[in-house]
Amino acid sequence: MEAQSIFKESWFLPKYFFVTSGKALSTVSPLNAFDEALMNAGIAQCNLVPVSSILPANSREVEYVKITPGSIVFTILARIEGGSGETISAGVAWAFGESIEHGRYGIVVEAYGKKDRKTLEWELLQKIRRMAKVRKMKLEEIKTRIETIEEIPENNYGSVIAAVVFVPPIDYDKVLDA
Repeated sequence: MEAQSIFKESWFLPKYFFVTSGKALSTVSPLNAFDEALMNAGIAQCNLVPVSSILPANSREVEYVKITPGSIVFTILARIEGGSGETISAGVAWAFGESIEHGRYGIVVEAYGKKDRKTLEWELLQKIRRMAKVRKMKLEEIKTRIETIEEIPENNYGSVIAAVVFVPPIDYDKVLDA
């Protein structure tokens, strides 16, 4: 019973998360630009697994954690690549709130596109407010993180990402003030 409880608590209900973003240019390929954007965000050494947009009630936002290379890491990721002359943006918005049906927990939305920062921020705020409304959820502070490349230089590919990253249990000891 004890091992089952530890596994459940440590793996399937994350205690900590951080938010990061990155951007990069590459003359080689969009994939290389994406890889370098992940490096810029500090999560290129992770095996990223996409998850939907819920933050556990008792999870806590922390500063960036240097994750053990090769770790399987659950993340909510916004990503876009583009080419010469384009403007690209990716972002996430997150907030905790209280729901009549499920109590307190958090929600996350992502957005990306060939648009400027202001347009993307408006889209993120619309999405998170709608997500809260359909859940009959009263939100606390809404936070956003957006990464933008205003104009990708000639003969370059660009990539921007923004991510909510759940800290894997193996790295809980690296969380400051845990």
